[in-house]
Amino acid sequence: MKVLIVDDEVIIRTGLSTVINWEASGFTVLVPAASAEEALIRIPNERPEIIFTDIRMGGKSGLQMVHEVKKEYPHMEMIIISGFDDFAYAQQALREGASDYLLKTSRPDEIIQAALRAKERLEYRRHEYEQVKAKEVVVNRSFLRQLFASSSNPNEHTVMELWRRYPELYVKKGSQLLQIWIITAQEEELEEDRDCDVLHASLGEMLAGLLPCEWLQWNQSLLLLVKIESDNNGWDPVEWAIRKAEQALHSQIFAACGRSVEDAYQLREAMDTAVEASSYLWLLSHEQSVRYEQIKDRKGLRMVCTIEEETMLYTLLRAGSTEDLRVGIGSILARSKQDDQATPSSVQAYLHSLIMAGHRWLERAASSIGYSNVLPPGLDVNKRELAKRPEQTLMYHFQEIMKQYSRMVSGISPVQRALEYINEHLEQSPSLSQVAKHVHMNPNYFSEVFKRETGQNYIEFVTQAKLRSAMVMLNETPAKISEVANRIGYEDIKHFNRIFKKFTGQTPSEYRGKS
Repeated sequence: MKVLIVDDEVIIRTGLSTVINWEASGFTVLVPAASAEEALIRIPNERPEIIFTDIRMGGKSGLQMVHEVKKEYPHMEMIIISGFDDFAYAQQALREGASDYLLKTSRPDEIIQAALRAKERLEYRRHEYEQVKAKEVVVNRSFLRQLFASSSNPNEHTVMELWRRYPELYVKKGSQLLQIWIITAQEEELEEDRDCDVLHASLGEMLAGLLPCEWLQWNQSLLLLVKIESDNNGWDPVEWAIRKAEQALHSQIFAACGRSVEDAYQLREAMDTAVEASSYLWLLSHEQSVRYEQIKDRKGLRMVCTIEEETMLYTLLRAGSTEDLRVGIGSILARSKQDDQATPSSVQAYLHSLIMAGHRWLERAASSIGYSNVLPPGLDVNKRELAKRPEQTLMYHFQEIMKQYSRMVSGISPVQRALEYINEHLEQSPSLSQVAKHVHMNPNYFSEVFKRETGQNYIEFVTQAKLRSAMVMLNETPAKISEVANRIGYEDIKHFNRIFKKFTGQTPSEYRGKS
């Protein structure tokens, strides 16, 4: 905290500045001033926080200086240090705005204590001011957020409120314009320990120091409302500020600008066009920025994949190579980016048609071998993610299709998987339809294949599996016969006894006694 000493006596100002250990208490003493006039000239540039001044000096008095300083800098702390122990002087000094009155005979510790009290008052006022400003920023940004979230142009009351809250953004018609920019830090450029919101906030603060603008966090991006001069002679101050901030923050930034507007009544148009321009983040990621004027006339590419593309996709899915699939998807996406008519919505529709084609191929492959219940077409296709992260989204869906296809044609036959399932669920008496669903087969087709591979029909096999399990329990556990029957799904003990005897030639009791 800077201290300025003002006194026309060289011995006093030299003594006050050198005898007292100001640095130990956190103060920096500026070169003392020999008069009130010198101090008033230096104050605007040197900006001391605390001033110690004599009252009687050649030229302007200390009291006159206090009056002038407090008028221009009301928060500056003024302390009188006088050779006159006069109550009237002290009263007048306090009326002019001085916060303390000391005598030149005061001890160094008394002078330091006066400075520390002034420092405490300054810090308290600064803290209060920062709290008020922080609340004001929150309220103002809430107003701004509501303004941009509205689906209609602002009315006169809203525009007047905008200028009241942000007078620095007021535009002069004919010579100034308003722009809305949506600025996004490229996610792949972010380090693991860097938070996207924190980075955007830092970016916003930097831009606010370089431009007449206001910012707020907006859908994982930064929204910037900025005032520009209509004629910048080809020099773009916003682009310049964004690239300067980008370098300082060591992060790649994509900036999208909407249509420039002449007044706040057109902000809805500026906002809508900025959102449209920002939707090109993936398509034009090789560019640093995009303006609405650059993309507004794009017609879009075809939204359905061709037969040739479907055939290429089927070949990749059947081969089962993740790396080949990634290369194929990369080629598809590169072609989309190179199309100068591509729009985000048309690319999204085209990529969605590829996913649908993949599911149709899986359904046909499943049907040809009697499978059913494959992933339904378009399962959980998140269209927003498809537009934002197309490569990751396509890889996820196609890999799921490849996994299902691999299971369908793997070396373990569906009947073998069915036998495992039956033996694990004997207590639940699984039906043929349930087991067929588990192995993704049509029930009728499964029944035929099951009998062909096991030599038994489904019911015969399940019944015998249950009875063999009962034989093991009767041999190896002390469970009651009724408990054994219940464990394999028979509630009627008489029925259980009857079929058990038919299978083994003995009743359950006889079988246990014999063993």
